[in-house]
Amino acid sequence: MADPMVEPAAPVAPLPYAGIRVVEFTHMVMGPTCGMVLADLGAEVIKVEPPGGDSTRHLLGAGAGFFALFNRNKKSLALDIRTPGGKEAVLRLIATADIVSENFKPATMKSLGLDYDSLRPLNPRLIYVSHKGFLPGPYEHRTALDEVVQMMGGLAYMTGRAGDPLRAGSSVNDIMGGLFGAIGAMAALAEREKTGRGQQVQSALFENNVFLVAQHMMQFAVTGQPAAPMPSRISAWGVYDVFSVAGGEQIFLAVVSDTQWALFCDAFGFADLKTDARLASNNDRVRARDWMMPLLRERLAGHSAAQLSAIFEKHALPFAPITRPQDLMQDPHLLATGGLATITLPDGPGVGRETKTVLLPLTLDGERPGVRLSPPRLGQHSAELLAELGYSATEIKALCQGTTGVDD
Repeated sequence: MADPMVEPAAPVAPLPYAGIRVVEFTHMVMGPTCGMVLADLGAEVIKVEPPGGDSTRHLLGAGAGFFALFNRNKKSLALDIRTPGGKEAVLRLIATADIVSENFKPATMKSLGLDYDSLRPLNPRLIYVSHKGFLPGPYEHRTALDEVVQMMGGLAYMTGRAGDPLRAGSSVNDIMGGLFGAIGAMAALAEREKTGRGQQVQSALFENNVFLVAQHMMQFAVTGQPAAPMPSRISAWGVYDVFSVAGGEQIFLAVVSDTQWALFCDAFGFADLKTDARLASNNDRVRARDWMMPLLRERLAGHSAAQLSAIFEKHALPFAPITRPQDLMQDPHLLATGGLATITLPDGPGVGRETKTVLLPLTLDGERPGVRLSPPRLGQHSAELLAELGYSATEIKALCQGTTGVDD
C-alpha cells in the first residue's frame, strides 16, 4: 500500500514534438542542426547514412566536433539507397515520416528520386525541409559554404579590420540556417494541423547571412552612413572595450549609461572624472574616447582581471573574462544550471568516452531539453527500424550487408 504521506512523483511531461518522425539525409552542420533541434524537442529523428557513414564522423581539426554535437538524440539507419533494396526501404520509411530534412544539392536528391516532387504523391502530409546555399534565384547554382557567404554577405567585412575581411569564429550561418530550417518545419507542422497537407520548406546560408548583417544595412538606410567594420567602428558607448591588465590578462569592460558611469567612478575613486563636464553624458564620453580611454587604461592597468571582475560584479556593471571555448566545459554557471549534459562519443579517437555537450539555450517549464540518446554509432538502429518496417531477419541482414557498425 502506498504511503499516504509520500506524494506521487509528478509525471514527466512529453516534449513538444514527441510522436513526430523526422527522416534526415544530412551531413556537416546545417542540416544536422535542424534535426538536432527537432530531436532535442522530442521528435524521433532517423539519420539515413551511406554504408561508410556520414563523412562528418571522421573530420579532423575544426570539424572534429561536428558529428558529436549535432547528431545527439538521433537514430542511425545505414543503407545503400542507390540499390533497389535500399531505395525501397527508405521509401517505406518516408511513408511513415512527418518530416524529411536534407542538405544535398538539388540534383543529388532528384537523381535518387528523393526530391519533394517525387515524394509528395507518396505522402501528401510530408513536410520536406531543404537546406541550401541560396534560395531559388540567380545564385542558386553556386556552391556555398559558411565562409563563402560570410565573404559575399558582408559579415566578414564587418568582423575584420578595414581591408582584412575575417570570418566569424564559429559556423554561424550553418547553425542559424539549420535553426531557420527547424523553425520552418515547426511552422509547416502548425499549418498542416489546419490544412492536412504538407509543404516544402527552404532555408539558405546566403539569406541567413544577409539577415545577420541586416542591422548594418538598416543603419545605412536610416543614417546614410555606411557601417564601419567592427574593429574600427565608432562605439555607441563611452566605455565598451577590452582592457589589458595586471599579469598580461585581458578583460572586457563596459559602462553604457550615465548611471553606470557614476557607479564606475565611485567604485574606483575617480571623483575627478565623475565631475568632469566633458564626460557628463554617454555621448560626451563617446566624443572624448581619444583621451578618456588611454587614461582609463592607465588607471586600471594595475588591477588583476579577478579584482576588476569582483568590483564590476559588485556594482552590477557589465564585464566579461576573455574565455577560451574549452574553458566553458568547467564554467560554474553552465554546470550549476544544467547547460551541459553527458554523451558517449560514437567515433574517432575518443570512441566510447564520455564527455559533456552543450544543450539548447532555452528552458521549457523551467527545464532544459536534455540528451535522450548519445550520437549514434553507424547503423546502430538499423535492425530495429527495418524490423518495424516489416523486414524479416534475413532481409535485414541482406540490406545491412556491407555497412559497418550495424547491430545484427
